[in-house]
Amino acid sequence: MLRFLVRRLSLMMITVFVITMVSFFIIILPPGDFVDRIVLEANQYGEVFEEHEIADLRRMYGLDQSALEQYLIWMGNILFRGDFGYSFGWDVPVSELISQRLGLTTTLSVVTLMFIWVVAIPIGIYSAVRKYSLGDYAATFVGFVGLAVPNFLLALVLLYISFRYFGQSVGGLFSPEYINAPWSFDKFLDLLSHLWIPTIVLGTAGTAEVIRKIRANLLDELHRPYMLTARAKGLTELNLVIKYPVRHSLNPFVSDLNDLFVKIISGETIVAVVLGLQTTGPLLLQALKEEDLYLASSLIMFLSFLAVLGTLFSDLCLMLLDPRIRRQAREGEMM
Repeated sequence: MLRFLVRRLSLMMITVFVITMVSFFIIILPPGDFVDRIVLEANQYGEVFEEHEIADLRRMYGLDQSALEQYLIWMGNILFRGDFGYSFGWDVPVSELISQRLGLTTTLSVVTLMFIWVVAIPIGIYSAVRKYSLGDYAATFVGFVGLAVPNFLLALVLLYISFRYFGQSVGGLFSPEYINAPWSFDKFLDLLSHLWIPTIVLGTAGTAEVIRKIRANLLDELHRPYMLTARAKGLTELNLVIKYPVRHSLNPFVSDLNDLFVKIISGETIVAVVLGLQTTGPLLLQALKEEDLYLASSLIMFLSFLAVLGTLFSDLCLMLLDPRIRRQAREGEMM
């Protein structure tokens, strides 16, 4: 197990390094930079920069060096000093700017994933065991609706419902009095009271997809020969379904956990813009539009780290669920 973890963590670090390097150069690739954007905006207001002033600005932001030198300096500061650089547009340290947003993004993604599990797994099991029943048809219909309705439209509908019937403030994850307040138990409860809208919006499509997968996998398992043997041993129908086919049908779902987690993170940008959420999605979008190099690169690095961390979590869950994979991991350590 230890060798497996070390091997996977090493692979994770290499993956994140490659992603950061590729994304850094892709961000630099388009013509122009942040200084050109400043000069263009100044020209629109009738201000003119001299050549030496433009050169001074590029030197101040470190944009006078080659792309490779900029990347090596940025990565060296991260590795040896824990410094992710300064945001050009916000003029504050990148770590200070993204710390709370990254925490909110992670919290929202994990809560959405738990919502999908809690809702989709029981419904998927029921739909398979009660195939072609009224409940099965209802779950299938709701699943198709969940896949078809755009997230931003569902977000607007839930915003109206929360404001009209529950009196909640429209948009954001906090009430106005808690936005700039320090963290406390009351602020945490206020966060939970606002978290249900983005959780439902982000989790609807994923819930519908997981219901269909679990139903299809479980239907396949219910017709396996071992089910006849288990029934012959006198197991009750509930114990029979839970002990064997459900456990086996969850394997593909667990292996796809990382894909689901990545879809939640990548899909929260539009939802965050509609709901006014202070998460990483809108900030990354703004950083890319403004060519804020170090802010955009740092956000991509952290989000890619969350993605590969999700892969590790998915593999560990699969090892706990399936003894065959645990045996393969032990055999790999003995080689």
